[in-house]
Amino acid sequence: MKDTEILDPRNLVKNREVLYRLIIGQLMYDGLEKFAKELSLLVKADECSPTEQLLHIMIAGMQATSIAKENNVYDDVLPGIDLEFEPEGSSLAPEPASYETAYVTSHKQSCRAGAFSHDGQLVATGSVDASIKILDVDRMLAKSAPEDLEPGREQQGHPVIRTLYDHTDEVSFLEFHPKEHILASGSRDCTVKLFDIAKPSVKKAHKVFTDCEPVSCLSFHPTGDYIVVGTEHHVLRVFDVQTAQCFVSAIPSQQHKAAISCVKYAPTAKFYASGSVDGSIKLWDGVSGRCINTIADAHSGAEICSLQFSRNGKYLLSSGKDSIVHLWELCTSRSIQTYTGAGTTGKQEHNTQGVFNHTEDYVMFPDEATTSLCSWNSRNAGRLNLMSLGHNGPVRYITHSPNSPAFLTCSDDYRARFWYRRASNQ
Repeated sequence: MKDTEILDPRNLVKNREVLYRLIIGQLMYDGLEKFAKELSLLVKADECSPTEQLLHIMIAGMQATSIAKENNVYDDVLPGIDLEFEPEGSSLAPEPASYETAYVTSHKQSCRAGAFSHDGQLVATGSVDASIKILDVDRMLAKSAPEDLEPGREQQGHPVIRTLYDHTDEVSFLEFHPKEHILASGSRDCTVKLFDIAKPSVKKAHKVFTDCEPVSCLSFHPTGDYIVVGTEHHVLRVFDVQTAQCFVSAIPSQQHKAAISCVKYAPTAKFYASGSVDGSIKLWDGVSGRCINTIADAHSGAEICSLQFSRNGKYLLSSGKDSIVHLWELCTSRSIQTYTGAGTTGKQEHNTQGVFNHTEDYVMFPDEATTSLCSWNSRNAGRLNLMSLGHNGPVRYITHSPNSPAFLTCSDDYRARFWYRRASNQ
């Protein structure tokens, strides 16, 4: 069976049957017939022959991992969550509650969208006032702590390096292109716009995808060749970035029953996931665009607010308007970890997000009523210290840097706060 077939949830039952047969065969080969027969009865496996195939599969896997490490395949990959294995060592990243505000930027109306670039060097914020700001992370850090600058080194300039005005309504979602200096913005003006941010003089988008519904969310394919878009309509759209050609699923029954609230491509590009006001999470094949799995009532029927894949593609983190965050194991479609304790004052009114930190050691979720940050150990769901986020209104968006101890919060108080954990504080 190919790797792609093994990862496909549609083959879950078949995969388990093959695995159990391999285990039974190995037990019989090793002379443990009693245990082999007991397992065979438990899993209702057909007659198996003695074989050491499982041993050879394990050895081949260990050799492949060893070769990858020798070739520095993993050098640029931060450790991530994998509940099948204990993390090496006990050291975790700094707790989110130890971060401090490093910079604050303001819009003329509520700030509703934010994003980090894939190298973690830029931040973008979007507002109900239809504006987009792009900020330089190094400049924000230098501005907040000029005493840390090297002697003789001057300030680099203002942290806001671009302000874009090309939408006519609220900027609802932002995401940077994974490969190029391009920012994608979705808006309630029913457009997705792509901005070439490498050119300082450019104020307008160089490419526009027009829809007939307000755009609520979007996500780039890991290559940047496609972009999946969710709107207040129940049908997902996938656009070819170069040709602007739009694709939708040919099977109407597979679509959501209400507006789409969040969408995300897996890092492997094999899947993308969508969440909806209808309370369901759907997993889609990255090539055919067919729905291959649906988790109905993922948050007890509450609207799905956010989705984030783990780096290894094994898990999906979701948050809902029930103020609960779930970690889903994709191969079994079950919630294997639940992060609770936020939203104790009742059902939340606005959407917000559950996100991993940059090492996936922690899960973070803003509490709407108290404007504080709830965080948990991602592996055991242990509740960590609360932290005041300092906003005077609900936090409408949170996103964490992909590679450093930094995150961004966007609020109805018109402000976006950039949070950072300095090395001197560690």
